[in-house]
Amino acid sequence: MNIELADKTLRIPSIGYGTWKLETPELCISSVLHALEAGYRHIDCARVYANEEYVGEAIEKSGIERQNLFLTSKLRNSAHGYDRVRGEVAATLKNLKTDYLDLYLIHWPVVMGHKDDWKEDLLSTWTAMEELYHEGVLKAIGVCNCSKEHLEPLIKKATVKPMVNQILIHPGVLLEEDMNFCRHHGIALEAYSPLAPLVVIYQEAEFMDICAHHKKSPGQILLRFVLELGATPLTRSTKKERLTENLNIFDFSLRPQDLTYLKEWSHRDFTPQNNKEVRPPQKLDSVLAQKEG
Repeated sequence: MNIELADKTLRIPSIGYGTWKLETPELCISSVLHALEAGYRHIDCARVYANEEYVGEAIEKSGIERQNLFLTSKLRNSAHGYDRVRGEVAATLKNLKTDYLDLYLIHWPVVMGHKDDWKEDLLSTWTAMEELYHEGVLKAIGVCNCSKEHLEPLIKKATVKPMVNQILIHPGVLLEEDMNFCRHHGIALEAYSPLAPLVVIYQEAEFMDICAHHKKSPGQILLRFVLELGATPLTRSTKKERLTENLNIFDFSLRPQDLTYLKEWSHRDFTPQNNKEVRPPQKLDSVLAQKEG
């Protein structure tokens, strides 16, 4: 299954494989290969994860043709600004062994050094991405972790509207205002960390009753929940059996009472990300500096 972008130029596979925390060459290459063998074709990367070259190796080893993959990457917080974007994209293309990206995202809207002029910084960064979009290097462009507050001024001045907003979505963290804003403006939603509540929600009898009714695992129920909200879940596992299990979510639908329970579920350990304060350079910037030094 695929999700069509508003401009109808591209379809996003409706579940993706995330590569965050796959930090060693062996772990990253084997995990991405397992995901591709299981059937994943949507691979979500970010240069700051410091593993894109390993992802590129895995893709090369898989033998899967480039046109059959959907590759996403993200701009580092320390690489905002019109003059930096092109070089950052070029480095990602080299590492992933490709000449284009299906989707490129701004990782965070407000970064160090731009607390007071984040609107101008965001637009300047976006303008460079628009150019690469028109050149065909980036087939689609979007943002991550953006609220309505960030998207409104960008949409007003951008010549190409953001096509995707990748945000935290799972029971306990449902940013209804932001999700509704994106839906209204034709901005596709992607959900990272959709399985985060697993560590606690499996202890609740009502949730496990939902799993038993559908004969699905807790992870499958949470992934299906995200799908039924109209978002693309991005999941990750290093286990072959779990990778296959997570793909098996298209043969059932949640009941209205299931959706109500999951929408209303809350837990003190799960709260929305603070995307309105400055985000510093990400911790793996130092790793990249060492590699490139």
